[in-house]
Amino acid sequence: MVVKAEAAPGAPRSVTILGSTGSVGTQTVDLVARDPERFPVEALTANRNVALLAKQARDLKARLAVVADPAAYAELKGLLSGTGIEVAAGAEAVAAAAERPADWVMSAIVGAAGLEPTLAAVRRGAIVAFANKETLVCAGSLMMEEVKAHGATLLPVDSEHSAIYQVFDFERTDSVARLILTASGGPFRTRDRAFMAAATREQAVAHPTWDMGAKISVDSATMMNKGLELIEAHFLFGIPEERIDVLVHPQSVIHSLVEYVDGSVLAQLGTPDMRTPIAYALGWPARIATPAERLDLVKAATLTFEAPDPVRFPALRLARAALQSGGGAPTILSAANEVAVQAFLDRRIGFLDIERIVEETLTALPHRPLRDLAAVREADADARRIAAGRIQATGATAVGSR
Repeated sequence: MVVKAEAAPGAPRSVTILGSTGSVGTQTVDLVARDPERFPVEALTANRNVALLAKQARDLKARLAVVADPAAYAELKGLLSGTGIEVAAGAEAVAAAAERPADWVMSAIVGAAGLEPTLAAVRRGAIVAFANKETLVCAGSLMMEEVKAHGATLLPVDSEHSAIYQVFDFERTDSVARLILTASGGPFRTRDRAFMAAATREQAVAHPTWDMGAKISVDSATMMNKGLELIEAHFLFGIPEERIDVLVHPQSVIHSLVEYVDGSVLAQLGTPDMRTPIAYALGWPARIATPAERLDLVKAATLTFEAPDPVRFPALRLARAALQSGGGAPTILSAANEVAVQAFLDRRIGFLDIERIVEETLTALPHRPLRDLAAVREADADARRIAAGRIQATGATAVGSR
């Protein structure tokens, strides 16, 4: 169950954005910049996009700017010279940024790298908005225990989980029959396996409705994003795996639904713009205005739905199996997927190799219980090592690399 903390609607709220130069990060910056007096910025972090990070820090008058790549420290220091903005570099500095006294932290670092900074913010009882689904996939039980122990508030920014959060009855969870996650179906929704076998990076990242980063776009193309979201929903809302369904909805207007025991189904609707769920988390428990296009149901006209195809998109099966296995299986799934997706983006493997490498890695490693963060790190590292070996053994150049 999500822990809800007290907050004063409309009061100034200091902000830290972890991963400010990525897709979700830049859209968060866009919203914060529209009301800088209400949302003063404590810290911004980026992986290695120093130029954009420095510009954001200057524009938002951030107190601290951190680049995860230590080799980029000198460049960032030079760009921010004379501004009075503190500068730091390295993974430890990113985690330290999350520990700074911001009221609200956006966790938008892609992949397992976002786990420890998110945990650092949770442990000081902050309001933590997270777009990093791997945080709960890799360490769901541990993370939720920390949220409860430290009185933190965890606000989902994924459009699907934000939608569920907005219509979920936290006071009467026994009245919830099931959760229904909607999926656009990605760029290959109507394509056969032969087409996907030859798919290029450019085709896989060309999402039909959402503007997202490359990794998440590829996850959408394989439908692994929906598998990760299913695991995330289980931990976030405390609903068993067998009561979480996935429904393909190509128009991306209904962002997810909650069915209750009396047969009522509540849904959250809106245009496919990530600034809407980000704004919900940023203003919570109040709502704030956004520049997102308003939903016109007459213009939308027709909304369609279909069941996901488990043959063409086996990632959902793998995710459900990992959640059922428990222990480190979801961590292994996420880590192997992250490594395989990057290899595909680097044109080292083919599109369908992603799912194969994930399944082989899941099969190769034991699914031991995760009792602490050290066990999470060990499972993650083991999965990356096995997946990297499978990638090397593939020995094929992905179609489109020439």
